[in-house]
Amino acid sequence: MTGRFDRSIVNSTAHRPWPMPGRPWLMTQSWNDLLFAHWQVDLAEMRRAVPNVFDLDLFGGAAWLGIVPFYMTNVGIRNVPAVPWLSTFPELNVRTYVRVAERPGVYFFSLDAARRLAVAGARALLNLPYYLADMKVERRGEVVDYHTVRRGQRAADFKALYETTSTPFVATAGSLEYFLTERYCLYHHDRRDRPYRLEIHHRPWSLQHARADIRSNTMAAANHLTIGGTAPLLHFARRQDAVAWAPTRLRA
Repeated sequence: MTGRFDRSIVNSTAHRPWPMPGRPWLMTQSWNDLLFAHWQVDLAEMRRAVPNVFDLDLFGGAAWLGIVPFYMTNVGIRNVPAVPWLSTFPELNVRTYVRVAERPGVYFFSLDAARRLAVAGARALLNLPYYLADMKVERRGEVVDYHTVRRGQRAADFKALYETTSTPFVATAGSLEYFLTERYCLYHHDRRDRPYRLEIHHRPWSLQHARADIRSNTMAAANHLTIGGTAPLLHFARRQDAVAWAPTRLRA
């Protein structure tokens, strides 16, 4: 999980649902050994949880919640040398899907990370709901052993073993896999409660079907969401390099 960032991704744009921003991108990130675990969630419950300024993005009339553990590398600012200790750390996201002005994106309920400076920076600059957590990720052969326990009063944990069960594939446009993964922006509010869009770019996801032994998972409950006892839909991605832009405020 230490390969160099692939800057050539910015030349691969034919797959994008809308053009890349005209201004320079700001950040690099590489996402490694990522598990997409998705559950259908009650539509009314989801609508209560997401700010009304963002329209829920549904697939077949259903709302989806994603719990996404992975390991970050190459986290850095454009043209600034990466600092190894600061640019690599585990992260876990709890997210759903929204759209504004026909641009579908991601809405984050929480983001847990093992690096205090990253948590503080994302909260200060983007007002994203980051939390500091004690996290451990080990890969044993093809199996990823992932543990996270959030610090502080809003306790939450996720512990699982996961691995691939298929060869890689690229999701077909219009499929559920495409809907859940091919997202090129996130939405949130700034500190003055003004909505913004933050654009990202990456190549199409190289996905694999997966299986997981989820031994503990209180991430949804910590965000006042219910996933019940249903089995999640699981996908794995070995690596994805991405760039991100500074956020832009959405006009009323």
